[in-house]
Amino acid sequence: MAGDRPEGGEVPLLYSEGNVAARVALEREVRGWSTTELAERVTRAGVKMNQTAVWRIENGTPRRRINLDEALAFARVFELPLEELMSPPLEGLDLDSRRLVQEAVEAFYEARDARDRLHHAVVAIADHIKAHPDSSRAIHEQCLRLMGDERDARTLTSDIEDGGHY
Repeated sequence: MAGDRPEGGEVPLLYSEGNVAARVALEREVRGWSTTELAERVTRAGVKMNQTAVWRIENGTPRRRINLDEALAFARVFELPLEELMSPPLEGLDLDSRRLVQEAVEAFYEARDARDRLHHAVVAIADHIKAHPDSSRAIHEQCLRLMGDERDARTLTSDIEDGGHY
């Protein structure tokens, strides 16, 4: 069908394979990784790959084909769903914008994980105090000693008294 052909008239075997190659290059550049570093990460993810293979996927003429195991390893290494890796890169975002968004996403997940860790720790301390009510004052004093800031220590001990951080 005419609508299936790109402007040059050639019909690629798989539209998504070209997208994966473009996304591999973009995602690698956004993270500041060399082709060697990406190859090492893919190998650690369970699919043996060398720097030349990464370069040929990104730049080769003809481009090196990507098998399913490799596509899954790239998705794992970039922490993207396979469908996202197969989709074309978004237009209108330059490399710096992509890096900033990547940094924000990573910081978001780190903060979420830290909030979850804090919540679990606060709940565990609250449960301990319920089981050992005479330890309450010493726990509060230890929070102050470790934190050094009275306002922060009061905030944490308030969370403990409330039985959770959320």
